[in-house]
Amino acid sequence: MQNWIGAPPPPEEAGATARAHLRYEDICQDGRLLLEVLPNALSSAVWNAQLQNASIVKTSMERGVIPILTRFVLEGTPGPFGVMTPLGVVGRFTLAQGDGRVYLNMWADLTGPIARTHPPQPENAGTIAPAGRIFGEHVFTRLFAPPGERRVTKLDVEGVPDPLPEYAARSWGSLLEIPEGVRALEELSPDDSPVTFGLVHTDSNHHVNSLVYIRLFEEASLRRFAKIGRTEPLLARRLEIAYRKPCFVGDRMRVHVRAVEVEGRLGALAVLAPEGEDASSARVACRLVFE
Repeated sequence: MQNWIGAPPPPEEAGATARAHLRYEDICQDGRLLLEVLPNALSSAVWNAQLQNASIVKTSMERGVIPILTRFVLEGTPGPFGVMTPLGVVGRFTLAQGDGRVYLNMWADLTGPIARTHPPQPENAGTIAPAGRIFGEHVFTRLFAPPGERRVTKLDVEGVPDPLPEYAARSWGSLLEIPEGVRALEELSPDDSPVTFGLVHTDSNHHVNSLVYIRLFEEASLRRFAKIGRTEPLLARRLEIAYRKPCFVGDRMRVHVRAVEVEGRLGALAVLAPEGEDASSARVACRLVFE
């Protein structure tokens, strides 16, 4: 499944540890974590534990150079897990460069005891098992500079190696392709329901929060599966999402979906474009695999 959804390997450093507390809405009825929960692990084990006071990020941000999220790769495991016990998290990060850009890449692995929120408990209850993993790709940019002056080609901050390790990011165009070994079940076409974003979808950065799109794409994929006669209970277990342009309050958008089959599992390619425009105008793109 590497050619459909894939992330670079994490660095070998030990990283930092943290805990991730769960809410009832973070776990579905069979005990598996929802994928949209996993990015919280980067907050606790990377941003808060390692970067909050690090000169690399602090100095850069004081100069108006901000790491902007460009991609997530998420993977969930079978579980089950209970809501009462926090998960353990190990987070890592590294700086890299490629294609004339500087990247801040992050990884986190989540583990927890096998359990259910309500009895009966599984026979292997208490066994520590993987709960999920995440990769987050960020690009440094001069966020408030005029267009044409925003790209950062070098991070001129004390302590940053020069040159940085090379990193080959997946291109936007390649994410929209159907690679060899993946069988398309239909053509890409608009979802039946348009989306109008409101304040409920936003965060303090004044745009639609990055996690909103994950739920949006999963729901649109389920509607498409039902339309082609696949109504079995399914949950997204692997997901790669790339962010091209933000959305804002009042934007009227539409998801375009293409159902696929990946190693015998249902999957989808989905993009989000302004209402009335085709997929070439997409602002966000996503690949998913369901189980």
